[in-house]
Amino acid sequence: MTAINVETRYFPSSRASLPALALQVTCLSDSYMLWIGVTDNSEENAGRATLQGHLGKDWVVAMPPWKTLPGTGTQLLRSSSSDVALSIATRLARRFGKQIFLSVDVPTSIGDDCGILVDVEKGLVETLKEIEGKSKSKSDTL
Repeated sequence: MTAINVETRYFPSSRASLPALALQVTCLSDSYMLWIGVTDNSEENAGRATLQGHLGKDWVVAMPPWKTLPGTGTQLLRSSSSDVALSIATRLARRFGKQIFLSVDVPTSIGDDCGILVDVEKGLVETLKEIEGKSKSKSDTL
């Protein structure tokens, strides 16, 4: 039986005009549940961002490709006309080969003109690479 692991990460702003990002990752057996959103909290208090955020703002699920079938995804909850969370989750599922539940909580007032969505995806990929590396090294030592 695999333990459920939850961790929170903080990503400082890449530009002075952008807010910092907080990420909560819940590692399940063969899937990840991810919430990422903007925060005005400090790195030490990044965990509070999840309490102030909105899980259902843009919440999606994506499945990786299986045998000859392509990967697929769908919106679970949606608050805007944006498909940003769906496209990111689909890419993450394909890349890591796991089911991805993703909620992107970025205000529409920020938009992507400033490049915050690039920071969102970069933070997600970096974190999942690190987690996958840890789990691989754990299984190698068993």
